[in-house]
Amino acid sequence: MSSRHLSRSIALQSLYEWDFYGKKSDILDKILKRNIKEFGPGLKDEEFAKKLAKGVKKHLSQIDKVIKITAPQWPIEQIAIVDRNALRIGIFELLYGDKKAVPPKVAINEAIELAKSFGGRNSGKFVNGVLGTVYQELKK
Repeated sequence: MSSRHLSRSIALQSLYEWDFYGKKSDILDKILKRNIKEFGPGLKDEEFAKKLAKGVKKHLSQIDKVIKITAPQWPIEQIAIVDRNALRIGIFELLYGDKKAVPPKVAINEAIELAKSFGGRNSGKFVNGVLGTVYQELKK
């Protein structure tokens, strides 16, 4: 597993836990620290995992608005927590990430892979559909 993919997995797991416990602002750093230690010993790019998780937290309201617009038939609270946070990571990378370091298609593919690995049977298709719509809108 590549370092960046592992960082994304840790960010997803951390955001999942943070979301599950009500998105309390003071616990994300503790969750990240613990998950990096537990799931990423020797991880070369710890900062990338932190940047993703903290970036999603910082831009949460804007990211969730994008989800509401691109998946209007799915109220955000009804989207599975894994899918919701895989979408948040993908949208964060599409909107706020360094496009030279992570091209949009790579960000989308990584979010799909996270959803497939951690989510349900249709998670990858759902994330692909929503992020594909976001990407098409960005291209306009």
